[in-house]
Amino acid sequence: MPASQTPPATLRAARTPRTLTLRTCSLRCAHVEKMIAWAGSGEAHRLEHAALEERAWTDALEGARLLTQAHLDQRARAERRRDDVRDTDGQHRTVREAGHRRHRTTIFGEVETSRLAYRAEGKNNLYPQDADLAWGARSYSAGIEKRVAEAAAVVPFEQVADTVSQAGAIRLGKRQAEQLAVEAAADFEAYYTARRPENCPQPTGLLISCDGSALPVRPDAPRPATAKAHATRALAAAEHGWPDDPADLRRSRTRTAELAAVADIPPAPRTATDVLGALFGPRTGPGPANPPPRAAGRTVFASVARPAAAVIADAFTEADRRDPDHARPWFAVIDGNNHQIETIETLAATRGKNIPILLDLIHVQGYLWKAAKVFFYDKDPAARAWVREQTGKILDGRARDVWVGIRRRATRFGYTATERAGADECADYLERKRNHLDYPTFLAAGWPVASGLIEGAAKWMIKDRMEISGARGGLDGAEAVLRLRALRGNGDLDDYFTFHREQDRQRNHDTRYQPKDTPDQQPEALAA
Repeated sequence: MPASQTPPATLRAARTPRTLTLRTCSLRCAHVEKMIAWAGSGEAHRLEHAALEERAWTDALEGARLLTQAHLDQRARAERRRDDVRDTDGQHRTVREAGHRRHRTTIFGEVETSRLAYRAEGKNNLYPQDADLAWGARSYSAGIEKRVAEAAAVVPFEQVADTVSQAGAIRLGKRQAEQLAVEAAADFEAYYTARRPENCPQPTGLLISCDGSALPVRPDAPRPATAKAHATRALAAAEHGWPDDPADLRRSRTRTAELAAVADIPPAPRTATDVLGALFGPRTGPGPANPPPRAAGRTVFASVARPAAAVIADAFTEADRRDPDHARPWFAVIDGNNHQIETIETLAATRGKNIPILLDLIHVQGYLWKAAKVFFYDKDPAARAWVREQTGKILDGRARDVWVGIRRRATRFGYTATERAGADECADYLERKRNHLDYPTFLAAGWPVASGLIEGAAKWMIKDRMEISGARGGLDGAEAVLRLRALRGNGDLDDYFTFHREQDRQRNHDTRYQPKDTPDQQPEALAA
């Protein structure tokens, strides 16, 4: 809101309050008397507690609805005609018409509002009373929207509709639940852009991590490249008469979401021995002498609709917010995706910031095990010892010795190209990624050497929600769910909704009136 504008709440506070009288609440009082009479009736005394509880809850919701309706009726009667209402074009709205009604759905049930309309030919009406109440553009209340958002971050939309309906006196459908979730998540990017930075000691590192994870979507939602590849395979399958490969078919029904995380990392220096002990040591017993670094202030961004580079850019914007002077050490830990590496390097270069990029050690170990399967029989204890030895070399900064040794061993034993494929894949991978294997520097600085933060986020944001019950969603709904789950996981959901309601009021009300220079003469805003 511009500085010259005064929030409509200031005007609302200046009005003379009115007390709801017994006559105003006649319906409410009659309902309460009916509740009391029923509670003392023989019918109530014959009920078990479950039925008694259900009846009391239903009556309480109806009582809350009647109280809300009584307040809205009193508010309509008390609304004053105003002479200072001007729209954004500066047109003075002098034509006023009473009795404009609209039904609204609250968590207690449906209510009706009646308000003055400030009219002008060829323009939408202005409703200052709607701005007083901060109604949204849709008929559903803010309470319903928030309950939908909270549920959508956990369960599929069918269950969202049932959960919210059962918690109140409304009947919400799946489509309405999805639309409300999409609207609830609309200010996700603006919220994180507007947040103020928190103080953090300069030695504290700033971790940037990213990953991609596929989620099931409806046939119209895959990315263009995925849809094109599926169409090509389907055409070929139709020509030779063989069905499409099941794995390819599953991929054609998914869309990759990009996740990016930012976290503060207080330094916790370790040695290669500490890491090897954690990876290969006994599961029980005392913990490591030098525990791994623990992330603080985690913020996760996710999108299935936007390009991966845009999501990673969100993480860099968050890093800029936390360290505007670029005084803290920044670093990245990823699984080795080339596009992610290139994007991080590009974004770092635009900031004149040197950001070392490290490959996730667990990912590297996966390639070492592929090589071990070439050199050892299944379940051979020597394979584990060999992988430990190679991991130690890599942690010590001797990755070149590892990939050279793997190739030499495969050649010395005379393996065919097919037999040595896993070994060659590992050696090639290490050689290609040699610029991102500086584990000694990361360990000495006290930074993490694995991407558990983003891997865990991918699990709880996507696997634990988007793949349950075999559900497939549309693109807008999936994007909204990812945003809401990110807000929930970041611990920002309540704070976000305070921000979202302010933005919603700005969109639906404040932007439709002409601001005045004198604060105490500000016109109130309008509703849709």
